[in-house]
Amino acid sequence: MGGIQILYDGQCPFCSAYVTMTRLRAAVGEVELIDARCDHPLVREAQAAGYDLDKGMLARFRGRDHFGADCVHLLSTLSSREGLANRMMSIVLGRRVMARCLYPVLRFGRNMTLRVLGRRPIGGRKPTG
Repeated sequence: MGGIQILYDGQCPFCSAYVTMTRLRAAVGEVELIDARCDHPLVREAQAAGYDLDKGMLARFRGRDHFGADCVHLLSTLSSREGLANRMMSIVLGRRVMARCLYPVLRFGRNMTLRVLGRRPIGGRKPTG
C-alpha cells in the first residue's frame, strides 16, 4: 500500500502515546512517525500548505493528507484491533462523526497538558485553550 507518514507533536505525551500505540504496519506497511517539531521536508510542506500543526496531527496516506479529526479517524480505521486501547479507539474514533466531535476536546487536553508541563506549542506561541 505504500506506507503512511504521520506528523505529530513529539513533546505531547498523549500524541506520542497515541501514534506509538496504533498498530498500523500490518495494514499499511511502512509507518514513518515524524515529530512536527523537527526539520523534516514533510513538516515544511505541511506548514507551507497552511496546516497549523498545533491544531492537529497530519497523516499522508496514498498521496492524500488527512488532518486533525480526519487523521485520527483514518488511523483508527487502519489500526489493528488488538489490545483493549486499540479496540476502544477504533470504536470511538473509527466513527467520523465521533472523531470530529471529540477532536476539539482532545486538542484542548493537549494544550492544557503542554501548558502544565511548561512546553511551548509547535508554533512557539503560548498554548490557547
